[in-house]
Amino acid sequence: MTLGQALAVLGAALAALAGVGSALGVGVAGEAANGVVAEDPNKFGQTLVLQALPGTQGIYGLLVAFLILSKIGLLGGQIADVSTFSGLALLASGAPVGIVGIWSGWAQGKAAAAGIQLIAKRPSELAKGMIYAAMVETYAVLALLVSFLMYSNVQL
Repeated sequence: MTLGQALAVLGAALAALAGVGSALGVGVAGEAANGVVAEDPNKFGQTLVLQALPGTQGIYGLLVAFLILSKIGLLGGQIADVSTFSGLALLASGAPVGIVGIWSGWAQGKAAAAGIQLIAKRPSELAKGMIYAAMVETYAVLALLVSFLMYSNVQL
């Protein structure tokens, strides 16, 4: 494996780190949801919606990781010749979605947990809890966009 190929693979791994944020966020929201459902099992559906929201960052990171691995041919079985510069560019393209995904997934989980506490007392306010949690998603989407724009301009 050349240095360029290794750097590209590292970029894919960096993008996939967004899953750490999703795991943390879904976990935080899940803890809150369990507490609410223990008191009122009928609120399972509402809490599940909020608990699932932080999972999107991991999906974004996985998407960028697949794109990078596909571009260099690693998923197709025939790895391309990747220059050091292109490898660095692909490494850099994985960084925004990976780094922002860690923090935004965790922050979205905390916002979702607060929304879950909101519906524990006021079940009719689910939409408000979702909006607060979804606001954090904006930054994950922006990071995905930056990563994609960087990725799409890398020539092998």
